[in-house]
Amino acid sequence: MSNPLNDQSQTRLAQQIQFIVEIDKLKGILRQTLLTDCSRRENSAEHSWHIAFMAILLAEYAPVPIDVLRVVKMLLIHDLVEIDAGDTFCYDLQQNQSKVERETQAADRLFGLLPANQGAELRSLWEEFEAQSTPEAQFAASLDRLQPMLNNYHTEGGTWKLHGITRDRVLQRATPIAAGAPPLWDFVQQLIDDSVAAGYLGEWVMGNRG
Repeated sequence: MSNPLNDQSQTRLAQQIQFIVEIDKLKGILRQTLLTDCSRRENSAEHSWHIAFMAILLAEYAPVPIDVLRVVKMLLIHDLVEIDAGDTFCYDLQQNQSKVERETQAADRLFGLLPANQGAELRSLWEEFEAQSTPEAQFAASLDRLQPMLNNYHTEGGTWKLHGITRDRVLQRATPIAAGAPPLWDFVQQLIDDSVAAGYLGEWVMGNRG
């Protein structure tokens, strides 16, 4: 059987397949967050799937009408750079100092695997998410902050307890939700209050940065 693809199309398909195979590695990048059944840590691919689904369900809580498909694309793309850069725990101050450099280098390599037009599109979406410069990016970032909070609450403190995280740090981390999904902000604050009351999350103590 003859191949219906010309040389240019074969090259394009080869690049796309290479990228598809490469991003399978995201399944092996472990995050700090536990699954809600406490059986193990989630991986970054699972996290991306989870928040993409959240975008479909919670789009009505964005402050303005948004392009839900664009948000879903951003959420599926935003952590691909962790294939090279690894997952940087949001409360690890030392690792966060080099996060931008490591992830930018990863973006150069990973999106460079694709045909130029697709690589440019995905790179632009990744940069939009990082900059939080549009309502879609701000809403996407809100879901990225909310999902670990839900998992930590439903694992009775999970990562918060393991690393001695305190209320003030979680509240600071959650702040983008107030702008990206304002109707969810009261829910988030109540979740934090309930977590402290239940002993899942520590209160801030002078001199203790958890």
